[in-house]
Amino acid sequence: MGKTERGNRRRRWHNTASSFEPRTTRQNMSHTYSTLIFHVVFSTKGHAPVIVGRFRQELYPYMAALIREQKGRPLIINGVDDHVHILMELPPSVCLSTAMRFIKANSSRWASEKFHIAFSWQTGFGAFSVSRSGVEAVSSYIRDQETHHKKFDFKREFEMLLDKNGVEYDTRYLWPDE
Repeated sequence: MGKTERGNRRRRWHNTASSFEPRTTRQNMSHTYSTLIFHVVFSTKGHAPVIVGRFRQELYPYMAALIREQKGRPLIINGVDDHVHILMELPPSVCLSTAMRFIKANSSRWASEKFHIAFSWQTGFGAFSVSRSGVEAVSSYIRDQETHHKKFDFKREFEMLLDKNGVEYDTRYLWPDE
């Protein structure tokens, strides 16, 4: 096989408007482009209704700073007495689980030290990907948490989120502490 034949075998094909033509030059993408937006939901340990008053007012900005420290961008943070919803963007270099471990551990330590309470979060969390076009709807949902929870509690809300997002689960393992 001659040099020309070998070169032709390595050509990449791409679609133009009229036909398929061989691409003769190799083009590399020089940067990573992404939009990684997550709706994350998690509760206080044992669903203790302790996120109230001054604690709530200071907790959400503190969590936003922790997200920024992970090179993320908080879009909205809100919740009720026993759980928090976060809508955030993360860069592709930051693993969601790592970011959540950082946010939960540091906010738990901060709350315990600042408010002199034995505070901790539940072990896990729910996370759902959000498209750019869905950001406003999810933001509105998070903003209206007080209204939603006049109709149903966190457990029912969490199961509804899992169902809506097509996440399979076994209720025996959702609330193991009970």
